[in-house]
Amino acid sequence: MLLPIRTNVSPRRTPYTNYALIVINVLIFLLTYSPVVNPYTREVTRILRPWAKQFMLTPNKWQWWQFVSYAFLHGSYPHIIGNMFFLYLFGNNVNDKIGHLGYLGFYLAGAILSGIGHAAANSSSIVSTLGASGAVAAVTGAYLVLFPQTLITVLYFFFFIGTIEIPALYFIAFKLVIWDNIIEPRFAPAPIAYGAHMAGYAFGIAAILALLASGLLGSSNFDLWAMIKRWNRRRQFRDVVSGSYDPFTGPIGRKPIKVREVKNTSSTVSGNEGKITKLRNEITNRLAQRNLPAAADAYLELMKLDSNLVLPRQQLLDIANQLVNDKRTDEAAQPYEQFLTHYSSYEYAEQVELMLGLLYSRYLHNPQKAVKHLKVAAEKLSDPGQLKMCKDELARLQA
Repeated sequence: MLLPIRTNVSPRRTPYTNYALIVINVLIFLLTYSPVVNPYTREVTRILRPWAKQFMLTPNKWQWWQFVSYAFLHGSYPHIIGNMFFLYLFGNNVNDKIGHLGYLGFYLAGAILSGIGHAAANSSSIVSTLGASGAVAAVTGAYLVLFPQTLITVLYFFFFIGTIEIPALYFIAFKLVIWDNIIEPRFAPAPIAYGAHMAGYAFGIAAILALLASGLLGSSNFDLWAMIKRWNRRRQFRDVVSGSYDPFTGPIGRKPIKVREVKNTSSTVSGNEGKITKLRNEITNRLAQRNLPAAADAYLELMKLDSNLVLPRQQLLDIANQLVNDKRTDEAAQPYEQFLTHYSSYEYAEQVELMLGLLYSRYLHNPQKAVKHLKVAAEKLSDPGQLKMCKDELARLQA
């Protein structure tokens, strides 16, 4: 048995909408079920109240409101506990990423589309269905797209009990393909609406990918859309190389470009190659896991060994931003300086100039350097708020 118990990423803001949905589901469950005592065994069970049955979704005779109402009803304590636990586990970060109103609309759309999928797959069925599983599947699919490289701690208990960390991409894909379609159908004690599950997953994945691709939702270096774009760039590179093109010298037969060899003048580097390689690999792995504080620590250790080493552009920027977020402002200047030195053609370099100018002005008390970077930023900034901040800081320093 496998049970996910936590993820290694936490929401930056309180996910009020997700909490509200959980509370509403629990309250409706308590309102729609009544206790019944078995006169022979005195065992107390709960059954759905008669007036609530009209809100279940019946595929062959559905009413329009049932495509929403069915998702707020549950059949038993294990049913609602399971759904609400998964909603809490994955919904908090999705709520944080897409905002409160966006998340509410997404959740309700997931419930509706899941209900439509179930009704379409069982159009002649007279068996009514209920539960938030389809909407939760949509949220889980959204988590897969937004946070595929985060780690999920999974509790396993077979012959022994333990925990293991699995990337979200692999765990959710396993649940979607293997668990929901092969394992659970063989052992589930009651009929389960797998059509609703699959429709929910499909909607959640497709909707969030579409939002990221269109730019309506901000992408990051760690979501599934960014992974797809990187894969496509690698594919294009392989196609170019396979067509007898060398990316460093041009088409075959063209005179190679001479590259000046840069000698490392650090006397300590030769004895630290292993440590340097290990630290660079650790930085890459920590960033892939979205463990930015650990990546920043590894970067600072790397700089102690060789301050001339330069990380890839996005890695360097992520680490610099993390050091600022952690209020380690005295250590953040170095990666920002490196970034501007080696990646000055970056399309948003003026924002880095602004950040570095503010660091020197407000925290490192170096007005000369602050003015230098702020002047460069003021010439290129287009955002009115950032431009005003930059000019106000310059005016304060030059007063």
